[in-house]
Amino acid sequence: MHILPVLERLTYRYPSVLVDAVTRHEPGRRIVAIKNVTVNEEFFQGHFPGTPLMPGVLMIESLTQVASLLLLAGPDDEVGGETCAWLRGVDNAKFRRQVVPGDRLQFEVTAGRRRGRIAHAAAVASVDGQVVAEADLVMAVMGRGEPTSALADTEALPALIHPTAIVHPDAVIGDGTMIGPYATVGAHVRIGRNCRVGASAVVDGWTDIGDETTIAPMASIGLAPQDLKYRGERTRLVIGRQNVFREFVTIHRGTAGGGGVTSIGDHNLFMAYAHIAHDCHVGSHTIFGNAATLGGHVTVEDYATISAYSGVHQFCRVGRHAFVGGYTVVTRDALPFARTVGNRARIYGVNSIGLARRGFSPALIDQLRRAYRHLVQHNTSRALELIERDPSLSAPEVRYLVAFITSARRGVILRRPSRRLDDSVDAE
Repeated sequence: MHILPVLERLTYRYPSVLVDAVTRHEPGRRIVAIKNVTVNEEFFQGHFPGTPLMPGVLMIESLTQVASLLLLAGPDDEVGGETCAWLRGVDNAKFRRQVVPGDRLQFEVTAGRRRGRIAHAAAVASVDGQVVAEADLVMAVMGRGEPTSALADTEALPALIHPTAIVHPDAVIGDGTMIGPYATVGAHVRIGRNCRVGASAVVDGWTDIGDETTIAPMASIGLAPQDLKYRGERTRLVIGRQNVFREFVTIHRGTAGGGGVTSIGDHNLFMAYAHIAHDCHVGSHTIFGNAATLGGHVTVEDYATISAYSGVHQFCRVGRHAFVGGYTVVTRDALPFARTVGNRARIYGVNSIGLARRGFSPALIDQLRRAYRHLVQHNTSRALELIERDPSLSAPEVRYLVAFITSARRGVILRRPSRRLDDSVDAE
């Protein structure tokens, strides 16, 4: 285990670091560490003169630091998803014998129950197999996805950059951010607080990344667009807060002809191999499945889901709360609130399950369903006329659906599924 990267997240510094080595680590379950007690420890100067003893409070502190190693370290000896840990309480503390210079303390901490940010751990310190101290520790932890306000009463944690990472001196790295081994960060990059950039990831170009965003190993963020008209002009990629970019995701910045900016909102998940091309605009709370791909100039609105291996043609739109099924080819605008599936894509009615999960009322879902029934049973002009004349279809979401259709530049997907398919609009 690499102790120092994890200890950087402790709220203590030298001379308070009291762990020398880890001899056994079972991630999330148990950890064993050692501390060599030497006569030159600073606390021995005053505790006690002539009869040096290790204070009991420092043994508790040592156990706390070992517990922090257990909570903060993930599998494969890398720093885990927790941002910080600190001691909240000590129960059932017992001190069995004195610890003096020359002793080799062994600390064993076993994880106990956990509820929210509060974790319990059983901690034992021993010398030559004899227990010298034991206690039940109550620890507080802060996860990577939690707001930084949870640490408002503690000092801001510095950025932690692996020695093998290549970070340009002009790059701006926020407090608490971790840059993994062999990662590359360019000169014009700005990364917010408590972010994580994984091993061998590349972040380059004029790229701004919001707080608490995770970039997994091998991802490529902010590189030049794959557009033959691009000539190296200064264009940007702007990413909001609490986004997750998994392995091999590629996000390209904009082009001068397309507005110059690729933008991504907050709380989005991009699974492995997803690709966002130049000048795309992605809202918030979206999900991109594995290898989901956007061509250039695509707009994806809030809460949309684009499933695995689906592709969206350039200049298309995907509406709010839309669900695009796996292996789907979208060459026109994918309608909001609906399920769009297939190659070429067809409309499969309202995304009723997804809408119900997001708090849409049955009455509102019924309005959307009836609006879609008009759309698939009549030509588009007639359907829009019927919807606008029906006073029972007056919800803002229905009006947004109508506006989405009337503003489409590439047309919208309204092809019905085959009668041979069980999942038809009429069956809803």
